[in-house]
Amino acid sequence: MSTDKTLSAAAHDDLIDSYDEELEMELDDDRLDALLMEGDSGSSAQAREGGIDRRIYFRELFRLQGELVKLQDWVVHKGLKVVVIFEGRDAAGKGGAIKRITQRLNPRVCRVAALPAPSPRERTQWYFQRYVQHLPAAGEMVLFDRSWYNRAGVERVMGFCSEEDYQEFFRSVPEFEKMLVRSGIILIKYWFSITDEEQEARFQMRIRDPLKQWKLSPMDLESRRRWEDYTKAKEMMLDRTHIPEAKWWIVEGVDKKRARLNCIRHLLEQIPYEEVPHQPVVLPPREHDPSYTRHPVPPELYVPSYYS
Repeated sequence: MSTDKTLSAAAHDDLIDSYDEELEMELDDDRLDALLMEGDSGSSAQAREGGIDRRIYFRELFRLQGELVKLQDWVVHKGLKVVVIFEGRDAAGKGGAIKRITQRLNPRVCRVAALPAPSPRERTQWYFQRYVQHLPAAGEMVLFDRSWYNRAGVERVMGFCSEEDYQEFFRSVPEFEKMLVRSGIILIKYWFSITDEEQEARFQMRIRDPLKQWKLSPMDLESRRRWEDYTKAKEMMLDRTHIPEAKWWIVEGVDKKRARLNCIRHLLEQIPYEEVPHQPVVLPPREHDPSYTRHPVPPELYVPSYYS
C-alpha cells in the first residue's frame, strides 16, 4: 500500500474515532431515555417526541464545534479573556452543553472551573476570592460550571448563608462584574431552564441507571423537594443581577440537543471573531543515528492484549 493510501486510511480511522466520541455520549443519553420509557413516566416520554432529527443535530453540532475552534484561535490571537457562566437547576443540562463546547478545544486555552464546596478557610475569605483565582489571563476562556451565583441559589435556599450575606451579595455582584468587564473580560451568563416535570424525569432516569446514580447527591434530592424555593431564588437573582454590562441569557433546556445547539450558536455570536490564517504545517524529516540500537522492552511491561 502506498504512503498516501496509508495516510488516507489513518485519517479516515481518526475521523471515525472522533465521531464515535460524540456518538458515545449521545447513545448514553438515549440509553437513559430508554430506561425512563420502561417506567411509568409516559408524559415525559411524550414531551421528547418531535425532538430534533439526529442527523441534523450531528451535522450542526460538528459545524458549530468547527466554529468554536476558530473562536479559540481568535481568542489566542487577540489575547482575549472570556468568562462564560453556566447556571441552572440540577439536571438542567449545563454539563452536557459544557462537554460539547470543550470537546474539540485545547484545554490549555479553554478550561472548566467547577469548584467544590468552600473549605473552612475559604468561608472566612472575601466571598469572590476563590473565584478570582480561576479568572482567565489573555488568550484564555474559562467556563464556570456554577459560579459565584451559588450564593443566590443553593446557599440561599439551603440556609448556608445569612440574610446579611445574601443582601451583601446582591449589592456587590453588579460592581464585581462591572469591574471584570472594565478590566477587559468578556462575561457571558447562561441560565439553563427546565420544567418541574422534566427535572423529575431526569432524576428518575438517574435513579434507575446504575452508571448515573452517583450524580444524585443528598443535596440534589433536597433541591427537588424545594423546587418552589429555588424558583423564588432564581427570580430574585435574575431581577437583581441582570445588568447591561453582564446580561443573563436563558437557555430553554427541556430538549437537550436543541439546548446545546442554541447555546453554542449564541455563544459564538457574542464574540466577533475571524478565522486566523495559519502557516502550512510541514513535517520535518526524521533524523537517523546509525550508531543507535533500540533496547528491547521486557514483555512484562506491556499491558495484556485483552481484546483481539
